Order: sequence, then C-alpha cells, then structure tokens
Amino acid sequence: MLSLKKDKKEEEDKDGGNPYSNLEKTSVLQEARLFNETPVNPRKCTAVLAKILYLLNQGEVLGTTEATECFFAITKLFQARDTVLRRLVYLGIKELSGIAEDVIIVTSSLTKDMTGKEDCYRAAAIRALCTITDPVMLQAIERYMKQAIVDRNAAISSAALVSSLHLSRTGGGSEVVKRWVNEVQESLSSDSVMVQYHALGLLYHIRKTDRLAITKLLAKLTKMSLKSPYAVILLIRIACKMIEEEDSDSSSPYFDFVESCLRHKSEMVIYEAAHAIVNMKKTTSRELAPAVSVLQLFCSSPKPTLRFAAV
Repeated sequence: MLSLKKDKKEEEDKDGGNPYSNLEKTSVLQEARLFNETPVNPRKCTAVLAKILYLLNQGEVLGTTEATECFFAITKLFQARDTVLRRLVYLGIKELSGIAEDVIIVTSSLTKDMTGKEDCYRAAAIRALCTITDPVMLQAIERYMKQAIVDRNAAISSAALVSSLHLSRTGGGSEVVKRWVNEVQESLSSDSVMVQYHALGLLYHIRKTDRLAITKLLAKLTKMSLKSPYAVILLIRIACKMIEEEDSDSSSPYFDFVESCLRHKSEMVIYEAAHAIVNMKKTTSRELAPAVSVLQLFCSSPKPTLRFAAV
C-alpha cells in the first residue's frame, strides 16, 4: 500500500501535479457527448469543458467539423443554471468562434444573458457576443451595447468598452462604434479606475485620425483630475505623441502637463512622466533635471520594482 502511494506521488511530481498533462484530443471530444444529456450534470460538464479549453490554450488544433460539433454541444449547456459552468460556456464560445461554422446561432442566448438581471453573467456574455458579431449584426445589438457602456456595474462597463475597441478594429465595425462617442464620454467620468482607463482608450482610438478632436480632448483632460492612474499614463503617452508630431519643445502646454505628472501621487504615473521626458528628442539639461531627480529617488526606494524601473 505504501509503495502504491509512493508511485502515485512520484507520478504527480513528474507531471508537476497537472491533472491535464496527459489529455488526448480524441478522448476529450468523446467525453463532450455528456453535454447532450438531459438533465445536464454541471459538475461533470464543467470538468470536460475545462479539459477542452486547456487543450485549445495549449495549441491543440481542431478541424472545422470537430469544432462545429463541439460548439453546438456546448450551446446545449445554456439550459444549466450553474454559474461556473456558464462562465466556461462563454469561454468555449469565444475560443471556438473562429473555427466553428454557424456560430451566430447563439446570438439570442447571449443577448438574453447580456440584458438579463444576473450581473455575474452579463460581462462575460458581452465579450462572447462581440467575438461572434459581424458588422451587419452589430447594428442589432447597438442599443444594448450603449446601455452596457454606461452601466453602473464597473465590470459590465469595462467589458462593453474593451469589446467595443475590438469591434472598432474589424472591417465595418469602426463606423458603428463611432456613433457611441457620447456614451464613451459619459463613462470617462466613472469612479472606477479601469472604466475610466478603458473609456479613454476607446475614445482615443475613435478620434485618433482627427487631429483637432485629439487636441480638444487633451486640452479638456489635462485640466481634469483623472482618478485612474492608468488613464493618466495613457494621457501622458498621447501628449508625448502630439509633442513628437508637432516637433515642439518644452514651451508646449503638453510638456507642462507631462512635467506636472512628476508630482502625481501614483508612483507608476511619476515613472511614466519621467520616462517620457528622458526619451523626448528636444529637451535641455534643465528640463531633464526634475525627471532625473525623481529616478534617483526611485533608485533609493525600498521597493525592488521601483529600483529596477529607475535603472
């Protein structure tokens, strides 16, 4: 008995304790037949779906027929109300959407979850829905996306903003997303640091080809006190890009903004501002001095990450 336990322990140590290390695609896809059973067994289906996702993330390639059959089997799991299983279903849909055929069949189920009362489903449903949506279908969910962008729940708002950014990069999707500017601007005043950051990222992406609009955006936001340090970092990068494009020097109002960020309460913002000033083309030794002083302070910081960054 002791030798059996020892052998089992040695086997686990060899595999690094990974229960999925010896999975085979064929056997896992056969196990996926469980998804067609009624009633659904959430515990067993969760285990099988986790195996499928593991194989896909390890680079396992599924053929179109295999992916389509697996995709349609996964859609049967919408009838289960298990939260963990449902979240894995969304991940499965996202992973297989680029391989399987006729994926739009789940649009109605995802739209229902996206607009439902269960907040734990809504954000993941938005991400999955936007993955399978093409520019033609996008107009059908436009109203729901606008509502999600300004949702009070930060996770839902962030999911909608990031999904909108991905959609705007697809052919035809950018024109539809441009119509959501008012909602994106509204979410820019959110109390959530991530929502504010994602809103600024999307707003900049929508307007980046309009130089006047970017100038107005910078003029407005550099005077505001953004709560999100991530948003301030992005703003610094946008300001530096404008300085570079205009080929201006330290007399630029954008440079004043970047320099003011050296006195920000967030260390990551201070580092970004110092990094930006040091890497500018037209800076004198006098203008570099505050940034160098900040980096010298970082070098004597008790935090290893700050010392590493400063070096």
